[in-house]
Amino acid sequence: MIRKLGQAGIGAVAELGQLTVFTLHSLVSLFGQRNAGEKLIRAVYEIGVRCVPIVLIVGLFTGLVLGLQLYYVLSNFSSETLLGQAVSLTTILEIGPVFTAIMIVGQAGSALSAELGIQRNAEQIDALQTMRIQSLGFLVSPRLWAALICFPILTAFFDWVAIWGGHLTGVELLGVDHGAYWNRLYDEVTFTHVRDGFIKAISFGFLTTAICAFNGYFTNRLSDVPGARGVSQTTTRAVVYSSIVILASDYIITSFLLQT
Repeated sequence: MIRKLGQAGIGAVAELGQLTVFTLHSLVSLFGQRNAGEKLIRAVYEIGVRCVPIVLIVGLFTGLVLGLQLYYVLSNFSSETLLGQAVSLTTILEIGPVFTAIMIVGQAGSALSAELGIQRNAEQIDALQTMRIQSLGFLVSPRLWAALICFPILTAFFDWVAIWGGHLTGVELLGVDHGAYWNRLYDEVTFTHVRDGFIKAISFGFLTTAICAFNGYFTNRLSDVPGARGVSQTTTRAVVYSSIVILASDYIITSFLLQT
């Protein structure tokens, strides 16, 4: 048992090192590629534009639920006028970056992992290397840079829609004063809050895209079974690990930001 535990620990550290090297190589590989701009634009479309509808829908219903729940919590203390502040800060600092990242991982991250896994099994990645084409720069790097661009933008969309969702529930349905809702928001939300939310969004985008790409790119090594079942296994693994990393890194980043 001790031997197995040690082997598992060594394997985890080795895989973390491989992921780090993989990510760093992917970051710098874009600059040596031909038509790098076109690849980046295509990646922005896949990660950003295609995820806009799901982000807006989830953001709206999240804001509706937040407005409803926080209204009844605040009403116990006769503080319904604080609803705008509560909804906006909760969304901008925590729920917006986390929910947006999870939604993007579920749609774009899983697709990225599955695509790379299929290309690995079909030996397309090996063919690129045979033709002396940097496979990381061709397949992974544009997605990684696109994630750094798209995650904060989509997080801003989520925040905006969620705040309006809280307004719809609190003001239009439950009777909170319109001016009080927005005045508390304008008075309490600062640039620091928005900056902290974007720091989380960029961090989540970088980490989750790297994890999804790594699992798909090395699906032949990370899966226990070959073929389509192996791709399915590594795709599931990528989504699960990414979700865990989002929540764990959220706690770490929040602890750090609160102390600075």
